Amino acid sequence: MALLAIGISFRTADVSLRERFAFPETDMIPVLKDLANSVQGLTESVILSTCNRTEIYCSIEKTAHEHLVHWLLENRQGDLEDFKSINYTYWDHEAARHMMRVTAGLDSQVLGEPQITGQVKDAYDAARRAETLGPQLNLLARHTFHTAKQVRSTTEIGRNPVSVASAAVTTAHQIFSDLATTSALLVGAGDTIELVARHLRSAGVRRITIANRSLENASALAAKVADHAMPLSEIGDALHEYDVVISSTGSPEPVIDKKTVQEARRNRRYRPLFMVDIAVPRDIDPAVVTLKDVYLYTIDDLTSVIEENIESRRESAEQAEEIITGAVEKYAVEQGARRGQELIELFRHSANNVRDAELKRAIDRLEAGSEPSELLSRLAHDLTNKLIHSPTLTIRNAASDDRRDLLDYIRKSLALD
Repeated sequence: MALLAIGISFRTADVSLRERFAFPETDMIPVLKDLANSVQGLTESVILSTCNRTEIYCSIEKTAHEHLVHWLLENRQGDLEDFKSINYTYWDHEAARHMMRVTAGLDSQVLGEPQITGQVKDAYDAARRAETLGPQLNLLARHTFHTAKQVRSTTEIGRNPVSVASAAVTTAHQIFSDLATTSALLVGAGDTIELVARHLRSAGVRRITIANRSLENASALAAKVADHAMPLSEIGDALHEYDVVISSTGSPEPVIDKKTVQEARRNRRYRPLFMVDIAVPRDIDPAVVTLKDVYLYTIDDLTSVIEENIESRRESAEQAEEIITGAVEKYAVEQGARRGQELIELFRHSANNVRDAELKRAIDRLEAGSEPSELLSRLAHDLTNKLIHSPTLTIRNAASDDRRDLLDYIRKSLALD
């Protein structure tokens, strides 16, 4: 089985395409089970779906690659031509390298951001619960998480990162020179929204409200980092009260539509409304961007702010790449050893089958009255011929094909000189 990594990311596709291929977290286990049942030749799988990427890591026969692509397009209702233009595919050691780079934050929109490691762990946890993990992906996970930890502990890659959350607040300063006079509505109750709230609080925002489908979760987060909490159902009535709206939920559909923003805009008497949608799929109807005095940004629009931190970390990134190169080599050695052990077990099983069959024949002859010494000689002869039959064919075929390299290897490995 080969190791395959296939996917799309912010480097290859904008948010309008990424959201079409995103998998909701709540659907991940049934999706993994459907993948396992639908693609013959696939034995293990992990799906990583974040705001910046959707990737499938799997153990698969190379001939099943097209079946996997067909499943993905059918499941996400995607277009083949679109997918061909935005996807990337890595096999074996390059697939391992890619997962290590992703998990260490080297392939993130925010270089070195720490959240991705947790997201990869969550993806593995979902695969574990869906029972789609096996020896190949477990081996990759062990090397990957060890490498990510090493990168963070021995380089400065994750020190004082410019995050998506901080970039959103920095962009808000471009609209409101004094954030201390503004109020903010944060939609969602996850880690990203908590980080946004902390940045807004540090910037002196006057009032922060958390809105979420679960009022209990919104209240719990508001108790830590905000002033108020509300259910999503109340956003329409309260939106006009806020100057800054930042949203990051796991909803598959927009939670704020254009009509709601239009009404809020009128009630605000056309004072500026700054909105950031950092969810994939998007939380805010993209058509909102057409409204005057409303400044809507997506996660892709924050790129210029985020890229300011990359140059300062270039040296750390180079150190991290060296660590990953060494880790891939160690993974390759252990993977090769594992494959060698599997081959040894298959060879031993085959030899045991030959032994058992010949022994049974000898016992039958003994019980039929054959002379023991003659029987032992015949057993040794037949057993030797059966055991060397396949290696003999291999040598003959190598000689016929003029594979001198293979013949030399066999000679040396079996000490036939």
